[in-house]
Amino acid sequence: MKLLVVEDEELLSKTVAKGLRLLGYSVDCAFDGEEALYLYEVNQYDLMILDLNLPKIDGLEVLRRIRSQDDTFRVLILSARNTLEDKVNGLDQGSNDYLTKPFEFQELEARIRGLLRRRFTTVNTIINCGRLCMDTVARQVWWGDAEVKLTRKEYSLLEYLFVHAGQAVGAEELIEHAWDSGADLFSNTFRFHMHSLRRKLDNAGAKEYIITERGKGYRLQCPKEDL
Repeated sequence: MKLLVVEDEELLSKTVAKGLRLLGYSVDCAFDGEEALYLYEVNQYDLMILDLNLPKIDGLEVLRRIRSQDDTFRVLILSARNTLEDKVNGLDQGSNDYLTKPFEFQELEARIRGLLRRRFTTVNTIINCGRLCMDTVARQVWWGDAEVKLTRKEYSLLEYLFVHAGQAVGAEELIEHAWDSGADLFSNTFRFHMHSLRRKLDNAGAKEYIITERGKGYRLQCPKEDL
């Protein structure tokens, strides 16, 4: 899952981002409203954590502009504005949740999980490709009845391939989903994690599920014998 933290207090932003990365999320940070809207336009995020007291463009205006384009994107307001009027106004403008500062990180993460869980309520949270199965909420993968233990990055890569099953996905697109915006496309890190993911699937019995298409990228396919 890829998150955008919009917070002008650099120390708080880095602290929140670090904690979320340790939990397996890919996180980008924006420090003003203008940068937030730019990153929102050029990336695909699953959720935004939005402060209201932002330089250049106020947080509520950021929210209004996002809602003018997309009424399903998940936004969690994290703000020092703590009156009932502030909360009602933020929710009325289209925020999916509102958490006031100071806050406990555990509560923030629980609210994020809740919003991401709600995102999947209109679709099946269990997706399959033959005998390979993924729970998008529990973030678990099985081959038949046996769980395939994946690292956070391996799961993120496989999740994106599942969403685009049958289509070739380029390395750059996979990196954008599983890593922060500053990730090095030419690093061996991506190749290491992809190799490890394929090895674990092969060892579990899901052989030839991820194939390489030269010049195009990687494709998740379901072999005919497993249909």
